[in-house]
Amino acid sequence: MATRFNYDRLAEMFAQFDMTPSAAEVQGMLTGLIATGTRADSDELLTLMTDLAYDGNAMPAELKNLIREQAEEIQVSLGDRDMGYQLLLPDDKAPLVDRLQALGGWVQSFLVGFGVNQSSVATASGDLREALDDMIEIAKLDFDDEEGEDAERAYFEVAEYLRISAMMCFTELGRHQPAANDISKTLH
Repeated sequence: MATRFNYDRLAEMFAQFDMTPSAAEVQGMLTGLIATGTRADSDELLTLMTDLAYDGNAMPAELKNLIREQAEEIQVSLGDRDMGYQLLLPDDKAPLVDRLQALGGWVQSFLVGFGVNQSSVATASGDLREALDDMIEIAKLDFDDEEGEDAERAYFEVAEYLRISAMMCFTELGRHQPAANDISKTLH
């Protein structure tokens, strides 16, 4: 699935609004919220993002629209049968340390979004609980001194693991089934 948003473009747009979190962190928060059941088109999502990413200040309408558009794209891509969801991270040409820091920020922010909606993971599958435990460990890593081919390979493997884990979380906890009255029934 092609994305309308890229890391650099969103970083510039968020900077115009003096947003504290990075573009990767905003996507991580949105993904954590949506993967655990907050609907992309809900007012609840904007309220939560105002508190989490905009220090509780009133969000300008243009920023609200940007957040909502990004959230809607995330929700669609998380449910994409072709597994089209992608983490929003700096381009592969960016220095590895920058990409690793963005990856660390993404996973920490995902866990924040996840934590808002999930008070307990007791009902989650064993695979999802294991993935969340791994995310917690990844969030604790210090990425400052990584370099070389092995670090590049590890970066891509961790990013792919986080991508798959986010989609698994959405499939298990966040996917919305249409209400019975939303399903058209034809009587013959």
